[in-house]
Amino acid sequence: MDPHDSHVGLWLLAIDWLIRIAALFWIPTRTTPAAARSWLLLVGFIPLLGLPLYLLFGHPWLSRERVRRQAEASDAIRAGQEPQAALRWTPPGNDADSEIVPLVERLGGFMPVRGNAIELLDDYDGSIQALIDAIDGASHRAHLLYYLMFDDHVGDAVTRALVRAAGRGVRCRLLLDAVGAKRGLRAYARTLREAGVEVHDMLPGGLRWRRSGRLDLRNHRKLAVIDDDIAFLGSQNLAGPDFVPGHPNRELVARLQGPVVAHIEAMFAVDWYLETGEQLEVSPTRPLQEQDVPMQLLPSGPAFPFPNARDTVQTLIHLAQRKLVITTPYFVPDDSTIDALRIAALSGVEVQLILSARDNKWLARLAQQACYEELLAAGVTIALYRPHFLHAKHMSVDEDIALVGSLNLDIRSFALNAEIGLICYDRRVVARMREIEVAYLAEADTLSAEEWRKRPHYKHSLEGIARLADSFL
Repeated sequence: MDPHDSHVGLWLLAIDWLIRIAALFWIPTRTTPAAARSWLLLVGFIPLLGLPLYLLFGHPWLSRERVRRQAEASDAIRAGQEPQAALRWTPPGNDADSEIVPLVERLGGFMPVRGNAIELLDDYDGSIQALIDAIDGASHRAHLLYYLMFDDHVGDAVTRALVRAAGRGVRCRLLLDAVGAKRGLRAYARTLREAGVEVHDMLPGGLRWRRSGRLDLRNHRKLAVIDDDIAFLGSQNLAGPDFVPGHPNRELVARLQGPVVAHIEAMFAVDWYLETGEQLEVSPTRPLQEQDVPMQLLPSGPAFPFPNARDTVQTLIHLAQRKLVITTPYFVPDDSTIDALRIAALSGVEVQLILSARDNKWLARLAQQACYEELLAAGVTIALYRPHFLHAKHMSVDEDIALVGSLNLDIRSFALNAEIGLICYDRRVVARMREIEVAYLAEADTLSAEEWRKRPHYKHSLEGIARLADSFL
């Protein structure tokens, strides 16, 4: 053997072990224990690959400027609600509402406000048309913020509506995630800007990544505010239902009026400020609506000091007394969320998960299936919706709390994505959401614990391996 080759081998061995030892001391101090286990396993097996991957994707860091701007914006949101003090909704009794309201307000900064109206739109084409109609009816402002925009018939229709609005003198602004809406930005940004629409990409990469954050942090919010009148919030992107071939989407969108519209406008202004540094004026008042639904906005994301979405979802699970229904396309939660669902079911709460039988991410599906056996054994009912890719994201708790928005029940949504949720404290809204859930269940297959345990052993193994990678998903 060549002595030179022997020295190279020793150096590689030394570097290999140095990386492992350094990772053991460094990684657990910078991430959660569950995520640290996953990364240490990868670095332990393949140090020379695991280390650069961890440096790129292991720690959900944002630039100091973004964190500073978010803190500044959160203070402004709290101060901006002072003129709405008379609209604050106070829970009537010492129940789940009384416990969740202060938590959500401390996490996200928004107080609950009364005097709102909501329409839950369960028809894909109908909700897109409702957005376009609202833009066509705009008189002075149209603000849209979306994770994904495709160059298809929906992208074309929304672009034409914004161009028409800008031609009437409406101030139009469009925020799109730099990765999720890459195709839409490429296809429409120039046309929109030439028409007078202000377009910005969110969390850009490339040479600008140091001003944003970790490369895979994304703004996953989906909302629109038209004038001082109407807002839209939910799971639907600016794309046709079949933008993923073979997986046509089913969505749920809330069309809103009332004081909560000012809060959604404030969230748009926050993201606009984070991306551009420009501070927009937000009118704090909106007309009261006869429906009078109490609502509270829940923003979350890596710029906040706490995992707002995870903490709120887990608290709602623990507060459920009778019935809990969760609809989500991606179900790869952390251990504490699984524990909360298991405890709720064992405590006698009727816990129903409605997931999609179709999916577009095979690794996430395997990690999701790794949770089924434990939950089924505890009494959780799991139904798999067949006809479409069920991309809707919502939750109903007992008879009087409903949550709808952009957040999934997965670690990415809890820790890495900027998300938006809306909590409604109203029995009528829950009743309407239950109608939608019943419609899902009519076209779903319910898993049997006994049958699920009979699946082939190799699937057990694949699911276990995928579960180890949950923090990467």
